[in-house]
Amino acid sequence: MGLVSNIFNEANMLTLKGNLGIGHTRYSTMGGCDNVQLAQPFVVHTSYGSIAVAHNGELVNSGPLRQKILENGVGLSTGSDSELITQCLSMPPPECFRNVQAHESASKNGQNGTNGATLLTPDVTVLDGLSDDSFKLIDPKKRNKKISVIRRSASQSEEEILSRLRHFASLTPLSYSLVVMFNECIYGLRDPFGNRPLCIGKLVSIDSKIGSTAEAEGWVISSESCSFPSIHAYLVRDVEPGEIIKLERNQPPKTLGIIPRPPNHDSPAFCIFEYVYFAKADSIIEDQTVYAVRQTCGHQLAREAPVTWSTPEEKAKLVVAPVPESSVPAALGFAEESGIPFMEVFCKNRYVGRTFIQPSTRLRRLGVAKKFGPLIANCMGKTIILIDDSIVRGTTIGQLVRMLKDAGAEDVHIRIASPPLLYPCYMGINIPTRDELIANHMNADQLATSLGAKSLKYLSLDGLKYSVQLGIKEKQKKGDRSYPIGHCVACLNGEYPVPLDF
Repeated sequence: MGLVSNIFNEANMLTLKGNLGIGHTRYSTMGGCDNVQLAQPFVVHTSYGSIAVAHNGELVNSGPLRQKILENGVGLSTGSDSELITQCLSMPPPECFRNVQAHESASKNGQNGTNGATLLTPDVTVLDGLSDDSFKLIDPKKRNKKISVIRRSASQSEEEILSRLRHFASLTPLSYSLVVMFNECIYGLRDPFGNRPLCIGKLVSIDSKIGSTAEAEGWVISSESCSFPSIHAYLVRDVEPGEIIKLERNQPPKTLGIIPRPPNHDSPAFCIFEYVYFAKADSIIEDQTVYAVRQTCGHQLAREAPVTWSTPEEKAKLVVAPVPESSVPAALGFAEESGIPFMEVFCKNRYVGRTFIQPSTRLRRLGVAKKFGPLIANCMGKTIILIDDSIVRGTTIGQLVRMLKDAGAEDVHIRIASPPLLYPCYMGINIPTRDELIANHMNADQLATSLGAKSLKYLSLDGLKYSVQLGIKEKQKKGDRSYPIGHCVACLNGEYPVPLDF
């Protein structure tokens, strides 16, 4: 285990042979994060062939699902929900998931799967095959009415894995984005709420100009589009919520099915925290760059929580500064909207990873000290408006305020480009308990005093939603494609996409 650059060195890369593969670089949010047994992809050998699974997200009903698997006589070697997914795909699915006619009949007779994540409803459309281009022609209004599309012409091998994916989707509502390798093909599956990102890219020749007219040398699928340019691929589109897609050699991507959301859930629930912190700024999600969304958050934050001054001398001391690097776009937006100069006050050590995802408080605190160095000349005598994307435990921001004051800053105003985090996430972000969230113990004024800052303000929830959805709505107005917009804000208001039983 370790960084990609350490594990996949040149010598190791030369030993990898073949025309397809999958990988996983994210820590586990369930079962621990320092156990090599939890490293993905999970690989199992079944009676119908070997299968490899990479998973982003966290299953909200992992407890009951684990019990169901154990009752079927299957042993589990880890506490990871990703292993549960692999074992679910290994289990023979009920016959109703194996063919369209039987499954359609079962649905009409009310024989649906658990947790409301049924594959088919009485309203069913069946097509003879679906390429990436033809997917765009499906009437979005019909997709929103929970129409499921299944290919009648599926090969036996394809139908085998497809029936297992359909069965798995009936067992859990969310959260998962899956990449599955089986029988010389790669399959992608996103949960019906689209809670975690997944996108398709087109691999082109290194001599070709990147664009839709370039001939495809291959196809790639990834949780974020930022990974595509390094292999000379470009983003084609997001995998739709509930979509099952197939990648195979010398063929364009094919949509095999669309799993509908449960009844009374008309909108998707993409994780809004991806925009706030988790996704890379150069990724494109929902047809907009993460960078642009964060910059819009900065504009909105400056409108909602301005820093005022009484005299020209006070104004002259003001500077807007980011906590590098995820807060840079928001700080630029705040500076543009307020007219206050932008200035960097920290030099970031790029060889230290994210402190938010360190497994212990001690490691997080040591990580902050190693990660940031104050630029003393930029701090001396200044009143700094420090912009951060979020406050989780308060470990980082408190040390940064002390660093700035030690470097000569007169005052520090903290502005956070997201609302206070109040509730744990059970869908893939490592925020396990409410007690760890500093906003549950102090309001903004109390926290400012505790951190040694002159003031602290958050972006409102409505302001965050506005900033995230503005670009999507503008694209819809300019285009001819309309689809429901929805984002999960459970960590901010406690309203989870589905009821939780724990």
